[in-house]
Amino acid sequence: MLDFKNVEYSYSNQPVFSELNFELSQSEFCFLIGKSGAGKSTLLQLIYMNILPTQGRISFDEYDSRTIKPRNLPLLRRKLGIIFQDFKLLKDRNVYENLSFVLESTNKSSGEIKKKVNDVLTDVGLSHRRHSMPNELSGGEKQRIAIARAIVNDPILILADEPTGNLDPETSLEILEIIKKINLRGTAVIFATHNYELLKSYNAKIIRIEGGKASKVVIKPKQ
Repeated sequence: MLDFKNVEYSYSNQPVFSELNFELSQSEFCFLIGKSGAGKSTLLQLIYMNILPTQGRISFDEYDSRTIKPRNLPLLRRKLGIIFQDFKLLKDRNVYENLSFVLESTNKSSGEIKKKVNDVLTDVGLSHRRHSMPNELSGGEKQRIAIARAIVNDPILILADEPTGNLDPETSLEILEIIKKINLRGTAVIFATHNYELLKSYNAKIIRIEGGKASKVVIKPKQ
């Protein structure tokens, strides 16, 4: 489903990746680890093709970084759900409006949008918060809404960029549990994190970014 082949990328003439090879299968869960500045966020941007490699090839579903046209980028991104560390909720819209906004460009009827938004709010346990404004939510609630927004379009891959970075350990585990359940329903996940304790709670692929390359890591989950 996702394949990096000998990818190179430089920023301001500084190399970030060199001969980066990495692949993800359909429905697979992958933790992405590495020191700050190693390129985890850059790798995620390459997947949704906000930036393109200077050498090599990235393929995602039917899209290829060497041949994709700008007009096809919105179609590619509809297949992705992105969760950010700082939530990126629209401050002037309530929870329901933050989610329905994502669907308004997909030609769905108002009835379909209402049902889908209510379904994903149920998935993250926040149906009772549909009329709340973002500033009325806790950090954990904001991240649950960000997850709901990421899955409202039925993506085939979720990119989670340090989604627990601003949360306490207990809430971090709750967020991981929600994302695990989504993964078990068939959605692939790339979960970038500095929290190595989370790695022990789910038996998943672990990829470390270091020195511009990707390597596989094995950590035994807690029993």
